[in-house]
Amino acid sequence: MHIKKLMSQDHKDCDLLFAKAETAVSSEDWAAATQTFNEFIEAMEHHLSFEEKVLFPAFEEATGITMGPTEMMRMEHDQMRVLLVEMRDALERQHSDDYLGVADTMLIMMEQHNMKEEQILYDLMDQRLPEEGHWQQRFQEWENT
Repeated sequence: MHIKKLMSQDHKDCDLLFAKAETAVSSEDWAAATQTFNEFIEAMEHHLSFEEKVLFPAFEEATGITMGPTEMMRMEHDQMRVLLVEMRDALERQHSDDYLGVADTMLIMMEQHNMKEEQILYDLMDQRLPEEGHWQQRFQEWENT
């Protein structure tokens, strides 16, 4: 089981929900926008929390590196969570321009963040984390939630 393959697919799944929510907001289909945005939030939090609670600690333990790429990824996760709150606020107010403006920022941030993870961090994790390790058991638990 390769971290890069698994987590890159999860990025794509989150991206699809993000795009569906944006499309619904653009057409001011507020019911669909709310439903899809909630699915997106759930998928994002599921993804981010797995990285923060399982992958990053496993990588840090295996490498001894705690003030490097995982620290930066956590900071970016926090920044994305702020944008998600702003998007939710705009959605609740049914203000498409505000939502779409924040969504543009979020899209850029997610693209840059995902690129760093997929082109650097996940490769490092695949190299440094044993294939049969604690993270895999936690992955199975995560996948079933």
